[in-house]
Amino acid sequence: MTDAVRPNPDVSTTTKEVSDFYERHPYPPPVDNLDRYDKRWTDERRRTDYHLFWPSQSYRDDFTILVAGCGTSQAAKYALRWPKARVTGIDVSANSIQHTEALKKKYKLNNLTVLKLPVEEAGKLSQQFDLIVSTGVLHHLPDPDSGLRSLRDVLLPHGAMQLMVYAPYGRAGVYLLQDYCRRLGIGTSSREIQDLATSLQALPPDHPLVPLLQHAPDFNDEAGIADALLHPQDRAYSVPEFLNFLSMADLKLGRWVRQAAYLPHCGALASSPHNALLERLPLAEQYAAIEDFRGTMVRHSAVVYPKDHARDQVVSFTGSGWLDAIPLKQPDTIAVEEKLPPGSAAVLINRSHTYTDIYLPITQGQKALYDQIDGKQSIRLIIERIAGQTHNEVLHENVRRFFEQLWRYDQILLDNSKTSGC
Repeated sequence: MTDAVRPNPDVSTTTKEVSDFYERHPYPPPVDNLDRYDKRWTDERRRTDYHLFWPSQSYRDDFTILVAGCGTSQAAKYALRWPKARVTGIDVSANSIQHTEALKKKYKLNNLTVLKLPVEEAGKLSQQFDLIVSTGVLHHLPDPDSGLRSLRDVLLPHGAMQLMVYAPYGRAGVYLLQDYCRRLGIGTSSREIQDLATSLQALPPDHPLVPLLQHAPDFNDEAGIADALLHPQDRAYSVPEFLNFLSMADLKLGRWVRQAAYLPHCGALASSPHNALLERLPLAEQYAAIEDFRGTMVRHSAVVYPKDHARDQVVSFTGSGWLDAIPLKQPDTIAVEEKLPPGSAAVLINRSHTYTDIYLPITQGQKALYDQIDGKQSIRLIIERIAGQTHNEVLHENVRRFFEQLWRYDQILLDNSKTSGC
């Protein structure tokens, strides 16, 4: 056997270690009730979610989904979320598959297929998918590049992926404690995890792990502590590393799932003296610089596409095509109308944002436009409803800037399927 095809013993050993780890500590912790989750997914919310991935395509709900590294419940959630879709879940943990099968039976998820299969062997499914979801998985593989290429190979040409990988700077405290645990030889027995949880209470208040202990749900139970601090395989990607990771698999970033934190147009950086310098940079450099500036990103969640088709789903506010786009309010956004900044009629907040500077004050005129967003009217019709047929270029430009701002701040998504593209 030549070196080119000889199995890598380190890779096979690590794969078994990861599989064994999840057999002992299934993650996320198993659940047996998805009723509340199911009730969240109205037709309106599904349509908005669809246009996160495909802003330029007409809505449909009968597509194919692969949940790669589905854990104990993620594939079942997708099958509930998209009852007309055909969902496949794969995982290396038999324990996780068993929990998912139990949810499948309880909720009669006939649109769900679950298989014990490593991500790296996704090609054995002999199927291609419209949407591939892999969140919190690739960074645990012994060879993440191989895993991502395997997923790329089963993605349809006009398909999309949702990927989430760890980011390094916000997890500095995690990696310090991982090293601490390795030095002490701390294992993954229940007693060792309980002792670790007790010891974490003695951390200095300025230790970089303390903010995560206070706010991250991962540290609320044994499985979460084990997954964060005792996992046998864990790496993180800075923005440049993540973009290179995609490029090596012939993929390209479409957008960040929550993009405002990466953009110089949003939050405190919008009024910073460095804003003009940031905006002059290429997009990839903007993202990397802002990651450095924020310093506490713990993960990167992104929508990605095959390189050859990434431009098909680009959102643009140039030309005039944006007038025929239909704006869709993000489900997690709220309009606060109390204790407002001077001159504001409301403040828009997307509750999924973790940075407190990401909020958008709007004027009375902007609020009148925002209040017209119903998921049915195009921006052109909204303008006509507010201003009649007498609108001018100045109004158009102000409206264009406002809707672009709403989009950048993750307050809206766009259905561009009926735009001219000009």
